[in-house]
Amino acid sequence: MAKILVAEDERDIRDLIQFTLEFAGHQVVTAANGEEAVQVAQREVPELILSDVRMPRLSGYEACKLIKADPATAHIPVVFLSAKGQDAEVQSGLDAGAAEYLLKPFAPDQLMAKVAEILARA
Repeated sequence: MAKILVAEDERDIRDLIQFTLEFAGHQVVTAANGEEAVQVAQREVPELILSDVRMPRLSGYEACKLIKADPATAHIPVVFLSAKGQDAEVQSGLDAGAAEYLLKPFAPDQLMAKVAEILARA
């Protein structure tokens, strides 16, 4: 299974996503803010990054741009997880380099289907 970075500042949401992914057999590393997400991505080089948009230190968008600017991590697909689903928000995420934008709240099976789809493409 894949190594996945979960970048989410809300501990309960981060723990729930981590549990869901680990239950499915994935290895999960976590970050509690955007700056930490960039550091963990560079150190761990996961196969997929699931990132909240609104986080302290660096937003998900800013973190994604930094990850995509680094040749060592540029290939990693980033999926934004956000409650903000307006067209402009989604477009900002895609412009930052995200592969997908998944709206919160989502069901665990919906998350797992999206993860499987993106890993199959990568």
